[in-house]
This record gives sequence, C-alpha cells and structure tokens, in this order.
Amino acid sequence: MLHLSRLTSLALTIALVIGAPLAFAAQPAPTVAPAGTAATSKAPLPLEELRTFAEVMDRIKAAYVEPVDDKTLLENAIKGMLSNLDPHSAYLGPEDFTELQESTSGEFGGLGIEVGAEDGFIKVVSPIDDTPASKAGIQAGDFIVKINGAPTRGQTMTEAVDKMRGKIGQKITLTLVRDGGTPFDVTLARAVIQVKSVKAQLLETGYAYIRITQFQVKTGEEVSKALAKLRKDNGKKLNGIILDLRNNPGGVLQAAVEVVDHFITKGLIVYTKGRIANSELRFSATGKDESEAVPMVVLINGGSASASEIVAGALQDQKRAVVMGTTSFGKGSVQTVLPLNNDRALKITTALYFTPNGRSIQAQGIVPDIEVRKAKITSEADGEYFKEADLQGHLGNGNGGADKPSGSASKAKAMPQDDDYQLAQALSLLKGLSITSGR
Repeated sequence: MLHLSRLTSLALTIALVIGAPLAFAAQPAPTVAPAGTAATSKAPLPLEELRTFAEVMDRIKAAYVEPVDDKTLLENAIKGMLSNLDPHSAYLGPEDFTELQESTSGEFGGLGIEVGAEDGFIKVVSPIDDTPASKAGIQAGDFIVKINGAPTRGQTMTEAVDKMRGKIGQKITLTLVRDGGTPFDVTLARAVIQVKSVKAQLLETGYAYIRITQFQVKTGEEVSKALAKLRKDNGKKLNGIILDLRNNPGGVLQAAVEVVDHFITKGLIVYTKGRIANSELRFSATGKDESEAVPMVVLINGGSASASEIVAGALQDQKRAVVMGTTSFGKGSVQTVLPLNNDRALKITTALYFTPNGRSIQAQGIVPDIEVRKAKITSEADGEYFKEADLQGHLGNGNGGADKPSGSASKAKAMPQDDDYQLAQALSLLKGLSITSGR
C-alpha cells in the first residue's frame, strides 16, 4: 500500500476525488477537508456586475409570478456559478454532500448508474455491477430520455439525478435509447447499493482475473487480499493476471495509486498540475510488487473513466501490462471537495492529472495497445473426430498415460471467458505472454 509519509503536509488537508462525470449513485467522496484556497485575485470587485446581480434579485422578487425568498435565489445563484464552470464542478447541499461521503464506504441508496451529459441528454457512462441498473440490463452508452415519463432534455444534471433518487424500494421507470434505436422502458426499484469494489477468481490454473468495479477508500487493500488469495488458491506462483477495468467510472485517487503500487516495483504512477500549490502532487511506487511481476493484461472500454484511466495509463507507460479493449472515457481532471458551513460543500475542478510519460487523458482517453471490440461468442458443436485411440489394436503411448479416444473429454465448467469475447482474447494473449516468457 502506498506510503503517505511524503504527503504529510497534505494528508489532513486535501481530498482529491476522481469520479465519473457527475456520477449518480456512485460518486466518490472526500475523506478529509482541503487546506487553504486558491490565491485570491487582487483585482477590484466588479461593481457594475454586482449592481446588476442585486437588480436582478430585486426584479425577480418584485415581478416573478410566485413569491421567492432571498435564500432560494442565492442558493440558485451559487448552483449556477458552479454548474457553468465545467461538467464536474458543483454546489453540494446537505443531502448531496452526505451522499458523496457515504459513497466512499461502498454503501448508498440509488439505482447503481453512473451518468454524464451529452448533447443535452443524460447518458449512461456505466452501470455498476450487481445493482438494480446492471440487473435490469442497462448498458454503457444508453441515453436516458425520460424519467417516469418526463423528458430529460433541457434538465440540468442535478435535476435529473435528483429525480432518479428516492425512497428505497420505490419503483422508477427510465425510457432509454440504445444505439439510435427505438425508445424502450426499463422499470427498476431503488435499492441500497452495496458495492464490493474488487472481485477475483482463477479463470484457469495459473491465470488470475481481478475486476475492480470502482475505486473506493479500501480498494487498494482489497486488491492486496485478492492477490494473496489467488496465489493460495493456485498453489504456486501465477502465470498471469488480467485486471478488468471495463465500465469502472473512477473513484478516489489514492485508491488508484495504491492499486498500481501492487503491480510495479519502481517509477512514477501519476502526477497532477493545477493553480494552487496543494493541487500539484506526484505519486511514485513504494517498491512492493505483490504481483511478482507476472505477465499482465488490463481491459478497458468507453466506460472506464478517471481513476481507471490513471491505473491503465500508469501500467501502460511503465511497460508493465498490455492494455486491451477500446479507448477509455477521457476524464483527466481532479475535483477537490471544499466543505462549507451548514453541512454544504463545493466540488470544484482544481487540477489535471498526467500519466508517467506526461500524457493528459482529458477528452482523449487511454488508447489500448491492442483494440478488441465487444462481440458475441457463439460456440459451434465440435464434431467428434475418430482418433488413433479408437482403432482396434492401436499401440499404447510409449511414455505411459491413459489413452484418449473420442468422447473422453469431460465437459468444462462454465467460466466468465466463455461468453465474454474481450476477456477470452485477453486470456489467450496472457497465455502467449506466459509461454514466451518461459513461465
């Protein structure tokens, strides 16, 4: 796990949050409050604009069809001030701030959808594994055009997200458009989302599979435990590892750094650049490679965002893994959560992050070393061929061992790679890397 001693001055002051674009139901939360603020401008206050602001408030209060109090107007002004900066900066009221903090623990209420905005519509960045959204078949790239029959076009991201939140167990109907097709409805019930960020298993003897669904505070620790268990289950050193970051919308920056640290022995992992001093950080490996340097493949796709891109970019730049799949989402900005009074907070973009080789991922994404698009696997019945061992009076094997006539092969247990084309291709590549490396 990454040592924090070199970040002592920041450890209790700054919370860097790397998440999907305005995440719904899985937006990562800060762990501590940031220190200081950006350098204040020495320019005089724009008095003319302030007079205009005050005049607008007076006109609204005097002429709007219904009475509006000052508190509501000022809160709306603050929200507008933040929402027009970029898609990821926002003003967080008490409920939003609480939900942001709860999501880091991996348990919160919602549908389990990460969403962003595109051309005025609400777009699914990725459904979270084992949530109502994923179980209902919602896919990355789907457009949410209606929520309970009300069109989403023209709504702000916050308004749409608020409508998708609600009482646990209450049903909600989303109207989706997939690949430009005909709109269709999906009805699902809101639930307490309990997300286990790391899943792991052996795909075959010697070949490990680790999937990270999102980056939470304890994700680095969970990956460490998963690696130890996989080695124990395998009974010997692994031949290779597949790290699956597909549809992973991001999460806490520190967790991404810790995950990379489990797979490399030295070198830079990620660095950030911003205007304030506290936003310029560099994270490097601590020298502990828990993966034992075995061959490695990282899977990404268009739903892999932010912290996922940090991990894939670092392992790619350090020549530690082959990155396979499709180009990632392209969110390369860092959001800092600034707590305010009355349980409110600002979430503002304070920096951009860069891979070890100095690449900015913002609006470009990570391009895989080997592009493999999603495809369906259809298995053909393998006609059983007549074999030497079927012939009467055939010679036995000179080195010993039982004969293998046709029909002797046992039916294999169903595994994830059986109907996942990208995963199957990653496993095939990993076997080739293992063979050529002499493992």
